[in-house]
Amino acid sequence: MEIAKSKENTKLTLTVSGRLDTTTSPKLEAELNAEIAGITELVFDFKDLDYISSAGLRILLTAQKTMAKQGAMKIIHVNETVMEVFEITGFADILTIE
Repeated sequence: MEIAKSKENTKLTLTVSGRLDTTTSPKLEAELNAEIAGITELVFDFKDLDYISSAGLRILLTAQKTMAKQGAMKIIHVNETVMEVFEITGFADILTIE
């Protein structure tokens, strides 16, 4: 998994590529925890994300809870495979996906 960060004032965009699973999710969690303070807009760009497991979903849920208190979060460029996981798990109903 690769993570590219882009920070513009209080907007943070994390572009995640590869597989977000039990092995790689701690890396994303660490990046997020290091950057999320003071962020009012969090964007996950999943254009190159091939797979997401429950470990990845847990990080998104935690980020959503944090951002509900300090701003907004959205996920963009979700492919069909990842979208199917969001729909099956009900995450499509609780996350903002564009």
